[in-house]
Amino acid sequence: MPQPADPAASELRLVVGLGNPGDRYAGTRHNVGFMALEQLAADHAGSFRFNARLQGLCADVGQGSSRLRLLMPQTFMNESGRSIRAALDWFSLQPAQLLVLVDDMDLPLGRLRLRAGGSAGGHNGLRSAISHLGTQDFPRLRIGIGAPATDPVERRARTIGHVLGRFTAAEQPLLRDVLTEVVAGIGLIQRLGLERAGNRLNGFRPQPGPA
Repeated sequence: MPQPADPAASELRLVVGLGNPGDRYAGTRHNVGFMALEQLAADHAGSFRFNARLQGLCADVGQGSSRLRLLMPQTFMNESGRSIRAALDWFSLQPAQLLVLVDDMDLPLGRLRLRAGGSAGGHNGLRSAISHLGTQDFPRLRIGIGAPATDPVERRARTIGHVLGRFTAAEQPLLRDVLTEVVAGIGLIQRLGLERAGNRLNGFRPQPGPA
């Protein structure tokens, strides 16, 4: 007999990774949302194609009730909301059926934070999404990228170079662990809902590598 649906299961239908388009920005910290979507698509043998109507690269993964649409806006970070709004309208979705993957400088690399809503927290991509959607009540998964400095003045001076810089060779193993966890977490959100998935994602602590 078919198993009854989990009452906590998510209505997640669209996952959006934030980043900047083009080879110049590929692999930068600000593009970690793109990286997570690329990992998810690769795990499901999915491929991205440009959709002019949605102003972004799109892919589908899964089937039936577990089908997810993936979107990487190609509008540049500060205008991400235009692409997200177009996708919600085109697929007749509500903001609650959306998950935005976004880099967070306030979290160290290796930490994740899943929330059902909230402010932009100084992130231009989230600020654009909130503006175009007319609400801040949509789920987002913040992916830690670390800060360039602890001193506020130095941090401000180095922010642009930090977020538009690439992960170091030493950070690559940790980054792979993080992306694997993000992809697994999206599956958990689908099956268990935001709250239960958040218990795992927000408590994620990567295992230290061999000495």
